[in-house]
Amino acid sequence: MGTPAIESKTCSIRINVFSGARQPMPSGTNLLFTVVDGNQRVVYRDFRTTSSLTLTGLPYFENLGDYYSVLVTASDYAQAGFYPVKVSPQAPAVVDLMLLRNNAAFNFKNAHWGLLRQTHPQYAGLLGAGADSESAAELRYQELMETQPAVLACYFNLVTAMSQIRLPQGASLDFLRELVWDNSSGQGMKQDRFFAWARRALVDQVNQAATLNEFTPEPGGVFFHAGASRQWKHVESGEVNLQLTFYENQRRIIGGVDCLIVEPAFDYYKDLAAHAILEVIANSVTQSLTDPRQAYVLRWIAGRQAGLPDFDPPYFLE
Repeated sequence: MGTPAIESKTCSIRINVFSGARQPMPSGTNLLFTVVDGNQRVVYRDFRTTSSLTLTGLPYFENLGDYYSVLVTASDYAQAGFYPVKVSPQAPAVVDLMLLRNNAAFNFKNAHWGLLRQTHPQYAGLLGAGADSESAAELRYQELMETQPAVLACYFNLVTAMSQIRLPQGASLDFLRELVWDNSSGQGMKQDRFFAWARRALVDQVNQAATLNEFTPEPGGVFFHAGASRQWKHVESGEVNLQLTFYENQRRIIGGVDCLIVEPAFDYYKDLAAHAILEVIANSVTQSLTDPRQAYVLRWIAGRQAGLPDFDPPYFLE
């Protein structure tokens, strides 16, 4: 009898490409798909005009060679990719990527004040808190949308993430009471962060979540935030994790509740082993601030790969 042949194993990868509107890329878009195995060998590279591509018969090594990289590029778009894509013979690995047009514009057609009040009452309520009247709140919001769209997009990015991050007693967004609008002190609405009055209980809630390894303290971070007392970072994924910086010496009573200042922001990468591969999108305002468009894409890609709730702020990019 001869020696039985050893059956070689193969694997599959399904790549889905979406636009900044969180919809499949328009049919006919010429996309360059590149797939590299963990041994740094290009196993596929070709142009296709489909938003979804399934590659079968890819080599499976049963070692580090099974950590693939996937990259998609297109003319007039910023590239996007992900690593590592862990493959298996049992089922296709699925990679969802988002491509943005160069100089992608913010579209707030689903976030006009009246509609936002209906679809996202918590987001609108926080934006309107402290205004003298409903009309004053709407006017302030409209001015923000028209004159500082990147700032509004940043706000939506952050509150969407905060609404999805659960603490022992509710979502982190539930603890915010009123935004800081006055930028004269350096605290206010910015394109990479905002400041808000929050129930003091938020500090204890985050501290409890840290004992469950959902947040990690960053004591050195306060040195870069004048007047800050404590800072934590959510450790949900490799990219665009929520960072909360507290200013416990700034206190105010709102509606009979003891409040302090909190500064939510995004930290792009949890560590040097960041997963998403994204071409830096040129910032139309300044090169020193986080571009909310890049945060939007990275957060969406990382969430899809980690199986988190869809990152769906009430705006999109086109």
